[in-house]
Amino acid sequence: MELIAAYRRALSGFGDLVAQVRPDQWAAPTPCEAWTVRQLVNHIVYEDRWTVPLINGASLGSVGNRFEGDLLGDDPVAATRDALAEAAAAVSAPGALSRTVELSFGMTPAPEYVRQLLADHLVHGWDLASAIDADRDLDDGLVDEVAVWFPANEEGYRAGGAIAARVEVPADARTQDRLIAAFGRDPRWTGAA
Repeated sequence: MELIAAYRRALSGFGDLVAQVRPDQWAAPTPCEAWTVRQLVNHIVYEDRWTVPLINGASLGSVGNRFEGDLLGDDPVAATRDALAEAAAAVSAPGALSRTVELSFGMTPAPEYVRQLLADHLVHGWDLASAIDADRDLDDGLVDEVAVWFPANEEGYRAGGAIAARVEVPADARTQDRLIAAFGRDPRWTGAA
């Protein structure tokens, strides 16, 4: 699958889920134990706000702390839609994937950064769907895309504290459940813990 198209699909899928959040669900728990629905969505908007300057060559220092805090305001759906659109436009711009991006762990080729973002939107999309009791079935093509990329990165994610320990799933579990488990989530998660 072409990377920019896959990335845009992941963003679109996440945006579709945010549009389904009912007013009474913003404080609901998510599979990310430390985050409510609002905090999870704010995390993705934070990632999307960072995407624009970083993909355009800004340093971490020049961006500073301008995206810290609540980025959702009084209209979380509109704030998310705006952030997703700006990030998609930046990554889709001519030459964007030929750049190098400064990340906290060093200079990174833009395609690798975009793959990380794709995975983040996809897996947090599952988190959000689970939290709001929406359809948890992810885009099969995107699941396959991330499932091929992630094994080489899994230990780095875990060592950096970005994901919890892998969850055991049956040997015959479907690809989506194996991927979710590799990202430290229980595919059977319910908010009624």
